Amino acid sequence: MSNEILQLNPKALWKNFHSLTQIPRPSKKEDQIREFIYNFGKNLGLETIQDEVGNVIIRKPATPGMENRKGVVLQGHLDMVPQKNSDKVHDFEKDPIETIIDGEWVRANGTTLGADNGMGVAAAMSVLEATDMQHGPIEALFTSDEETGMTGATGLKPGVLKGDILVNMDSEDEGELYIGCAGGTNGNITFSYKEQPLAGDFKGFRINVTGLKGGHSGVDIHLGRGNANKIMNRILYHGFRKHGLQVATIDGGSLRNAIPRESFALVAVPAANVTAFLECLAGRTAKIKNELSAVEPTLKIEAVAAEVPAAVIDPAVLVNSMNAIYACPNGVMRMSNEMIGLVETSNNLAIVKAEKGSIKISNLLRSSVDSAKDDLQQMIKSVFDLAGGVSVFDGSYPGWKPNPDSPILKTMQDVYNNKYGNIPEIKAIHAGLECGILGGAYPNWDMISFGPTIRFPHSPDEKVNIATVVKFWDFLVETLKNIPVK
Repeated sequence: MSNEILQLNPKALWKNFHSLTQIPRPSKKEDQIREFIYNFGKNLGLETIQDEVGNVIIRKPATPGMENRKGVVLQGHLDMVPQKNSDKVHDFEKDPIETIIDGEWVRANGTTLGADNGMGVAAAMSVLEATDMQHGPIEALFTSDEETGMTGATGLKPGVLKGDILVNMDSEDEGELYIGCAGGTNGNITFSYKEQPLAGDFKGFRINVTGLKGGHSGVDIHLGRGNANKIMNRILYHGFRKHGLQVATIDGGSLRNAIPRESFALVAVPAANVTAFLECLAGRTAKIKNELSAVEPTLKIEAVAAEVPAAVIDPAVLVNSMNAIYACPNGVMRMSNEMIGLVETSNNLAIVKAEKGSIKISNLLRSSVDSAKDDLQQMIKSVFDLAGGVSVFDGSYPGWKPNPDSPILKTMQDVYNNKYGNIPEIKAIHAGLECGILGGAYPNWDMISFGPTIRFPHSPDEKVNIATVVKFWDFLVETLKNIPVK
């Protein structure tokens, strides 16, 4: 049952997280959660404001004797990624998330959990309502639409917040302190086509690529997981070339920041070639599953008989788009020279949808080096330009340059070492934390990011480790107690 998590420690944090799971909050659909957080602050008698881009800011005065400490901005984002298994009936705009305690972890029942970034939001809420903590001036910044556009961070105006230190709580490995992140750009490509009527004897099939793990397109990109769009394109390409396969529709991936787990295509195959096509598909499926067996053991590729489509994509446009998708870079492009094990530059070929005269392809490019991101953008643009696609790159956001001399970093290292007997690792992350954008509006901020251990965000396998939530909370409480004076 969902309310079993109310028995977990720390009870205040899990109580607030449970409240968040009961309120639908997919990206772009955040009215309910925004109203809830706004009322939460007002009901505590705290100064609460909402800005024009949907951010909610709640201020809590310092506890007695702590008035001379630097102001801290506790920051998390309100929205969550709505992903579910294909057999799960769930409406992210109406239904609550059903949480399950699974051994040492909390996960959801067939959907994303929303620990990204519900854990950070719940922690800030718990600080705001606490009556037994020591802290200086607190501002809680709850940003809107982080997952699909970082709209709240981008629209935050300078001068609204008064704090000196930004504590972002959107990282996903306990025992690590993050001082840098990648920037990103959306790459959207469109091919226009006229539907062509089928002439001759064809059989219809629905090709399904399912069972992939997916995951966060930044955090998990280095794991070498299968990309449903790449796999589907491989199947369609060879079916078209060798067996005369024609394509009516494609529906692959759903979010630019999630590695695509599923893709579906409605196709037509000449009746005379059906047997050869199915044999070829079986052989190719075996090869692909063998290639990915270590990371995608539940991958499933199947062709199910379907009605013959009345019309298909213009073959000339289809072959051009398939060639470009085949050539489009996907996955890790380069590892960082400065930080061992950190991805510097990557691309996620996130969405491929074809219907009603348009093939739409979405990518999310990431890099901690702006020039490398620009180079990858030109690479992708060149591929699709050659194929006749129209490319638009937008939504660019900056990375966050690491500052190893950060005072809050030194404070938190000392606090962690005193409390747990070891120094946390210093890291940067190949994901788009809001710190880079927020630091542009508030260049005076000393910034850091940390959080509990979360695995497989942006996928229905998302889960948060229970023991690390305890450490995350205790570490936050002790950090606020030790914030330096102004």
